[in-house]
Amino acid sequence: MQRLSGTEAAFLSLETPSTHMHVTGTLVLEPGSGEPLAEVRRVLEERLHLVPPFRRRLVPVPLGAHPVWIEDPDFDLDAHLHRWALPAPGGRAQLEALVAELAGRPLDRDRPLWAMDVVEGLADGRIAVVTRIHHAAIDGVSGAEVLGSLFDLSPEAAPVPPPEEPWEPEPLPTESALLAVAAGEGARAPLKVVQALTRTARSLTGRLGQPPSEARVRLFSAPRTPFTGAVTPRRSVAFGRSSLSDVKAVGRALGATVNDVLLAATTSSLRSYLAARDALPGEPLVAAMPVSLRGTGEVDPGVQVSVLMVRLPVHEDDPVGRLKLINADTTSLKSERAARGGDPLAEWAELVPPALLTGVARLYSGARLADRHPPLHNLVVSSIPGPPVPLYIAGATLEATYPMGPLMEGSGLNVTVLTNLGNVDVGIIACPDLVPDVGDLARGFETGVSELRDATT
Repeated sequence: MQRLSGTEAAFLSLETPSTHMHVTGTLVLEPGSGEPLAEVRRVLEERLHLVPPFRRRLVPVPLGAHPVWIEDPDFDLDAHLHRWALPAPGGRAQLEALVAELAGRPLDRDRPLWAMDVVEGLADGRIAVVTRIHHAAIDGVSGAEVLGSLFDLSPEAAPVPPPEEPWEPEPLPTESALLAVAAGEGARAPLKVVQALTRTARSLTGRLGQPPSEARVRLFSAPRTPFTGAVTPRRSVAFGRSSLSDVKAVGRALGATVNDVLLAATTSSLRSYLAARDALPGEPLVAAMPVSLRGTGEVDPGVQVSVLMVRLPVHEDDPVGRLKLINADTTSLKSERAARGGDPLAEWAELVPPALLTGVARLYSGARLADRHPPLHNLVVSSIPGPPVPLYIAGATLEATYPMGPLMEGSGLNVTVLTNLGNVDVGIIACPDLVPDVGDLARGFETGVSELRDATT
């Protein structure tokens, strides 16, 4: 058995009928030889030992303790694989519609928390593989590492190293074993409370005497927009693509990071979208931006992620001015976070009983309370470094990867960006009841990159 961390358990507890907490990825491939579903299944079967989360099943623990993972004794690979055929003409619109339907389906908690759908019938003979993996099992970095284990560096598959030890399923834990886990967690709780209080006090003390950061976002200070409010279970999806060389050139010209340029392009898209609907606020939007807690080069399994609140200056009409404001804010926030050290949010997540968090989340969602108070944030924006080299799966060439994170209650929009060889692939997922015409945002991102390129060349 392996206990879930506080952050991992929180991602489970925050799931409601309207907010499914899995990460969705759409891989577009130029097919190789053979039947696509059979080839994908073959690759998965021979590499399952390289992707441990794929055979781990969730088991609840009584008395409000954190759940545990076990090696699923009833694991069935075929239960996680499905085949789809796109309707004609098999273009982007048809693929986006199918991905939206799949993304809106919750994962079965009686099985390992993932699914993979092989989609045929795309234009030009291409195929797509749609992956859904629960955020309790992976974050952006570990998710990229998990999927990377399924790929090769050439069309000819490299020999797969055998597992160090044969995989052994675990029997379902007995009630007495689970009670022992709960008792042990309860015994450690007082010490964890003291540790969390001590670290939080040190963090607050360290801020005393320092001028407040202008980049720090006050709670519930985000302006209300059409896409902030209670979400519904429906989903819509849009894909976009821009040139990574353009993004890097803009960053070099203005002394900004790649992530800053991507945030600026997102801001440009949001500005155009809101202005076209007479809903442009006179102040910045607030984006929740996941950040990895791993050290440089560290790729441990599981979830190690925190969140920064970043201002997106949609009120600024100059694209270069928007990027400069973003760069100043992100630089300040990163410095402040590095000086503070640790992550109080993750530490306190260890102490909140999952059952309590689940009850609060369902009450909040069911009563649509997000419609009744100022927004905590307007959207989620994340950036993931992707592969810098060509990749292949079962002889098929990877052409594009469109990642999508989950929606959070109160915000109907998530923009996720992944750098992929010379491209920037953008996956946007939204609640269509709050964000109609989500494709406008994908096209707006592409335009935002072009505007910055033209303004700096």
